[in-house]
Amino acid sequence: MNQNFNTTMGQVHLLNQDFFMPQLNRHRRIWVYLPTDYHQYTEKRYPVLYMQDGQNLFDTRTSSFGEWGVDKTLDKLQSKGNEGIIVVGIDNGGHHRANEYAPWARAKFGGGEGLDYAQFVGYTLKKYIDEHFRTQPQREFTGIGGSSMGGLISFYAGLRYPEVFSKLAIFSPSFWFNKQIFDWAGKQEKRFPMEICMVGSRIESNGMERDMTTMYWTLRNLGYAPEELSFVVRDKGKHNEKFWGREFSFIFQTLFEEKSKQKLSYA
Repeated sequence: MNQNFNTTMGQVHLLNQDFFMPQLNRHRRIWVYLPTDYHQYTEKRYPVLYMQDGQNLFDTRTSSFGEWGVDKTLDKLQSKGNEGIIVVGIDNGGHHRANEYAPWARAKFGGGEGLDYAQFVGYTLKKYIDEHFRTQPQREFTGIGGSSMGGLISFYAGLRYPEVFSKLAIFSPSFWFNKQIFDWAGKQEKRFPMEICMVGSRIESNGMERDMTTMYWTLRNLGYAPEELSFVVRDKGKHNEKFWGREFSFIFQTLFEEKSKQKLSYA
């Protein structure tokens, strides 16, 4: 870490203002949330969750549409007995966002750099984090997540590199941007056990519930068990940071705490 950023909770650090992304020949700001007891121990290691749109996760001053409050949620959960987790927040690239978060190009909208971006997160950035922090580097303790377009690329990265990621935290995924994701996902061999938690609202868009249901059954047809899939459609919730911040605790606890999983449900 080369700089401590002044946030309301104090567990968030600016890892690097200009972290180099060799796959894309760009630089990006990276944030790291450390558990409240990280500096109290020298041997304890933690799971890691890599999240997109990093500027919106922790601090209203760096966000465009409000913050999720991820640090506050995790601090509270750890005070109640959670063992803690490291969260790595990767800023989106501004005008590069659609290009990097979409696996396939779409006319007039961009996209097509998703594979390079996924390689950056899964191999370049993860390697650095594992070398510089006390992580549990095994796939069983490594997750990736994001919302909207960030949900699209996180889902893609998780299925593309299941040897790296075993936990997918997907909020309101923009599957509509790349409809190819359904055919592509349906052709991916299931090689490892996975835990995929996806949440959306039936009122945030006309196609959210339909797309989530289609993806649920696409994965079930590939051999994923109901216990591996927690797909939840809420009655209320707009397509924004307030909704995703509210749902973060649910997805985090589903993926990183021992509890029963639920299949596609309506709540």
